[in-house]
Amino acid sequence: MDATVTAPQISKQKQRLLDAILPHVPFDGWTDAAWAAALADLGVSEPEGRLIAPRGAVDLAVAYHHAGDAAMLDRAAAEDLSMLRYSERVARLIHLRLDGADREIVRRGTALFAMPHHAVEGAALIWGTADLIWRALGDTSDDLNWYSKRAILSGVYGSTVLFWLGDDSGGVDTDAFIDRRIADVMRFEKFKADAREKPLLKPFAAGIDRLVSGVRAPAGRAAPDDLPGHWSPSTGGEQ
Repeated sequence: MDATVTAPQISKQKQRLLDAILPHVPFDGWTDAAWAAALADLGVSEPEGRLIAPRGAVDLAVAYHHAGDAAMLDRAAAEDLSMLRYSERVARLIHLRLDGADREIVRRGTALFAMPHHAVEGAALIWGTADLIWRALGDTSDDLNWYSKRAILSGVYGSTVLFWLGDDSGGVDTDAFIDRRIADVMRFEKFKADAREKPLLKPFAAGIDRLVSGVRAPAGRAAPDDLPGHWSPSTGGEQ
């Protein structure tokens, strides 16, 4: 585990608002009603609250996701994952991300970020979780693999959350679901490796490799305002 990897930090003031809104979310969702109830519980005025969370409940829903990411990293740091295979480590971090999460609060968040005007931000949050998992496991990829790893894991994590929300087996079925999805990913990676060795597919694979050889992971990737990537100027591409 890379101990230097951290999730986005939440200010003490925002954490206080988050703690206040959570009891209301299962009933009211991440809504203005829940936001107003949290402010009333704390005795905080609307203008004061908006200084901390300008979008109200939406900003607190984002903070809740970031808090879950931070908890995942803390749990992972307390475990010895060195004896696990790499695929098992990925699966374990997904498990740790779900551990301790409140199902109804997550369900309400899923509904919020499924709305068209929040969908892009919801996708970015899932991407951020996938990025944290790879970086915590020491991923050093700096080319197209940087993107493909995070895109694939985003799909695995997103589908796992949806399955987990409907799982009434006590987690047994979710565990099996995660294992199946990770197995699918490993089969895909094996197919890519085999394609580079098979005579009929080798020229095609080599052509794809040349085409994407200029793709690089974003510089300063921890910066929230960084672009998703760039083309290396050495290839004649645009930054």
